[in-house]
Amino acid sequence: MAYDPLDPVWAQRYTEHLDGRPAKPHRVVYQRDRARIIHSASFRRLQSKTQVLGLHESDFYRTRLTHSMEVAQIGSGLVEQLSLTGEGQPWFDWLPDLFLIEAICLAHDLGHPPFGHGGEMALNYMMRRHGGFEGNAQTLRILSKLGEYTPEHGINLSRRATLGVLKYPAIYDDIVCCFEPFKSAMQEPDTLDFLTLNPNHYQPPKSIYLDEKPVFEWVLAPFSEADRAEFTRIERQGAQLFTRHKSFDTTLMDLADDIAYGIHDLEDALAMNLVSRACWEEEVMADAAFREAGMWDEAMTEMLFSGRSRPRKRAISLMVGMMIEAVEVVEKTEFEHPLLRYQARLKPAQARVLELLKRFVFKHVITRPEVKGLEYKGQIIVLNLFKALRSNADRLLPRDTFARYEVAADERARQRVICDYIAGMTNIYAARYYNKLFSANEGSIFDRL
Repeated sequence: MAYDPLDPVWAQRYTEHLDGRPAKPHRVVYQRDRARIIHSASFRRLQSKTQVLGLHESDFYRTRLTHSMEVAQIGSGLVEQLSLTGEGQPWFDWLPDLFLIEAICLAHDLGHPPFGHGGEMALNYMMRRHGGFEGNAQTLRILSKLGEYTPEHGINLSRRATLGVLKYPAIYDDIVCCFEPFKSAMQEPDTLDFLTLNPNHYQPPKSIYLDEKPVFEWVLAPFSEADRAEFTRIERQGAQLFTRHKSFDTTLMDLADDIAYGIHDLEDALAMNLVSRACWEEEVMADAAFREAGMWDEAMTEMLFSGRSRPRKRAISLMVGMMIEAVEVVEKTEFEHPLLRYQARLKPAQARVLELLKRFVFKHVITRPEVKGLEYKGQIIVLNLFKALRSNADRLLPRDTFARYEVAADERARQRVICDYIAGMTNIYAARYYNKLFSANEGSIFDRL
């Protein structure tokens, strides 16, 4: 079957689908997709949401906003690289244009709650019997329901942009119902002591919410029944259940995200002196995967550990460039449609180096007790805010939020209203609200939160 990347179905918006209206030209639609993301409140709030290090540490270190901008820049670089090397290849015409890939990359973290993955696990604990919480699922919810661009259908991106943001094409309830650890967590009482609770035991399954199933089905409608079945198939990977497949555009966004995580977060760690040169040389430079790839020599280490920002930034830029130049496209022959059949990835040697860098950052930055301590504090803030709002919705929720709470169809929907409210908070807002409620010396009726 012949497929056309300029088929109007990919430029269609959900509201146009509902109203039976035709889509506008692709390039115009994708440019507006990007504009809608940039001008959304959810995107602006990322400036006060944690990437890795605390917001108060310095103005230099990355937030979710600067991270998303860097992912968009890397994503467009990957597309440019493939456009230079792929002319004549069967996937060439399916490369996303720069407006589209930037929209997808800029949107990819919209759903992250305050305090990063710590806040994500805390919200999932509170929502475990009400449909769960997961950052990527919340992104789709913002795009399709909560965003301010339309009254009922959120930011309302094009079908292809929405597909690109869908990292995990499975419904939360479908994963929970067939995986015993999740089922057991759902049955636990709410009487546990929050201070002794370890929310890390409530890692959410990678998925989307049942509430967004109509949009999910609309996004996948152009694919054949066989492609849809394979794309949404759930399988076990270690101790978790996951979907194994992503769309072509999603693999580009995901790769850009990994490069930003493995290299740009390394820059923040170096700037804060969280890793030593000896550790770098022993765990990265001496690693067999690194030696096999032969990507850079000792001069790179000299620049990284020079103690000066200019050579360090030059080194980081060179490392990102090397990764972008190593991108390639492979086929998954089990799929018919090009948007599922073609996948972007790094060449194997460079992919192993990137995984090495990600493990290095995870070990020496993400899991440091100082970082984990801040994450734990954020979890306690989120847990206690949720508990207070759930018990006192009529007194504590803002009036517009409480209006939605009152008309919610059932208990699950009411809990989702509270969850949406907390998930939309920035780190700073959540901390100030927590202090207003729980600190004897903080709070005033004149506070403008």
